[in-house]
Amino acid sequence: MGLFRLVTGLPGPSGFGSASTAEQVTAGIDASNLTVIITGGASGIGTETARVFALRGANVIIAARNLEAADGAKQLIQRTAPASRVDILELDLSSLKSVRAFADKFLSMDLPLNILINNAGVMFCPYQLSRDGIEMQFATNHLGHFLLTNLLLEKMRSTAKKTGIEGRIINLSSIAHKHTYKGGIWFDRLNDKDVYSDKKAYGQSKLANILHANELSRRLQEDGANVTVNSVHPGLIMTNLMRHSFLLMRVLKVFSYVFWKNVPQGAATTCYVALHPSLKGVTGKYFFDCNEEMPSSWARDEKLAKKLWDFSEKLVKSAW
Repeated sequence: MGLFRLVTGLPGPSGFGSASTAEQVTAGIDASNLTVIITGGASGIGTETARVFALRGANVIIAARNLEAADGAKQLIQRTAPASRVDILELDLSSLKSVRAFADKFLSMDLPLNILINNAGVMFCPYQLSRDGIEMQFATNHLGHFLLTNLLLEKMRSTAKKTGIEGRIINLSSIAHKHTYKGGIWFDRLNDKDVYSDKKAYGQSKLANILHANELSRRLQEDGANVTVNSVHPGLIMTNLMRHSFLLMRVLKVFSYVFWKNVPQGAATTCYVALHPSLKGVTGKYFFDCNEEMPSSWARDEKLAKKLWDFSEKLVKSAW
């Protein structure tokens, strides 16, 4: 990604760039035959993603911890898209019990599932452990989505097979995946308070999002499943995600304002990768400003991806 293109908003090879909005990248796309789950759809770019999907006719499931905020998002969406189909289901990604309950509830609705957008997350949290005894940023940003995706994967595979429509899974990562602990992921010191860095722990969880997408993509390709998996960096956007470092981010924005996006621009890459027909069959890639980009060497490490997968499976089983 050229710095000039980022600052100016000039489009890249896809025809879109940093200035493109979610509505622009999905213009003319009919999603009326699609069902999508969006985690964290109650605020920020999650709400905008849900709104644009609803605008394009999709059946939208907002998965959210804060049901009151989710209801507000639903009302906002229905004001701009009166005919939209929007449901709300409770989901706390930091609790594996909640993830299982969400999956059970969704599957009991007997709906198809075409698209899963793993959007929700926390950022720069003070050190704390989840209900399952796992460092909070890793638990919420990666492990909750890892389990959720696995629990819904068979529904996605069967939907794709039955309908002939390619399923798509999108993990929201970040350019912050490049700023992590030495070696990428500290498996043996995941919960070690003495070495905890809120910034590096966030980067570690975002690296995990890419590695998870890549390994799942590889497995699905081996099985011949009609489901793609990609990861995206939405860009710098001032949302509630930054509540633990709001002052720092406000100061940073003053000195780097040309790099920041508004919410409609921030949701663009997610919507592009999830809906655009030009990406049919594209899987295991990382996107930034609606164009494919090269992530860090750690993010491209197949052995690290496999190790993370096995490690995540063990964590999920130990918390059962």
